[in-house]
Amino acid sequence: MASAARIAAVRRFTRFYTRKIGVLDQRLLKSPFSLSEGRVLYELAHRRSSTARDLGEWLGIDAGYLSRMLKGFTRRGLVRRTRSAADARERQIEITPAGRKAFAPLERRSHAEVDSMLATLSDEEQRRLADAMGAIESILGSGEPAPAGRAAYTLRSLRPGDIGWITHRQEVLYHKEYGWNEEFEALIAGIMSRFVLNYDAATERCWVAERDGEIVGSVFVVKKTKSVAQLRLLYVEPSARGLGIGRRLVDECIRFARAKKYGTITLWTNSVLVSARRIYEAAGFRLVEEEKHRSFGKSLVGQNWELKLR
Repeated sequence: MASAARIAAVRRFTRFYTRKIGVLDQRLLKSPFSLSEGRVLYELAHRRSSTARDLGEWLGIDAGYLSRMLKGFTRRGLVRRTRSAADARERQIEITPAGRKAFAPLERRSHAEVDSMLATLSDEEQRRLADAMGAIESILGSGEPAPAGRAAYTLRSLRPGDIGWITHRQEVLYHKEYGWNEEFEALIAGIMSRFVLNYDAATERCWVAERDGEIVGSVFVVKKTKSVAQLRLLYVEPSARGLGIGRRLVDECIRFARAKKYGTITLWTNSVLVSARRIYEAAGFRLVEEEKHRSFGKSLVGQNWELKLR
């Protein structure tokens, strides 16, 4: 049984956070959508597709109310419903271009309001806040079924020492799994160095996945041109594969690129990296070019993938 002091601490935090985030919710309700409608559209805007059952379970919305809401969205052309290939009794639901356009102002407003709140904090305070929120989500969510991309791990920003560790782990893993030599380590080190020396927080970002205090994955998104972002160096530790971390990291890159008004997000990979390519395909990336090359001590097929964001 929890102590009275711990119960009081949780209740105190709940009151504080409800009051704090309630200000944002009130502003959200000034949009054309109710708070519940906004939550549903947010989930659909950040998933390739879903079923009504999955949405209802994840958001805790009554099935009848959700059904009426989705019918309304369908009539307005905001979502489309298609028969599920896995189960003919269910319908896959996805947001349409019109729905994404209607939701965009709400997304921008929500992003700007949170950004304004965080702007009053130092970089270290923002990091601590994000890490603490990730820890709360991980701990309180550990006892419930997690949807794809959400599991017992947290995402955080880059910290001192991460660059060397990520470089080391990627070289070790790719050498073990694919036989790549130290040329790959040199490539990673160069990319990492440029990221740190030229870092622009307004247009670039890194996410580090952590589980039980250990780094289990990471990804970078960098500015290639004014309108093109580039996803770089996605990796997940073997011990953490199957938790949806790779997909979550890619989703974070896509959300960030959209928020920063990039028109396209691109990436370069090799055909041998089958698991990574499946994640890119599932996220909507399309193969646009491939070319044979000899790198890292192996004969490979390099591939360029793109995702149009608007």
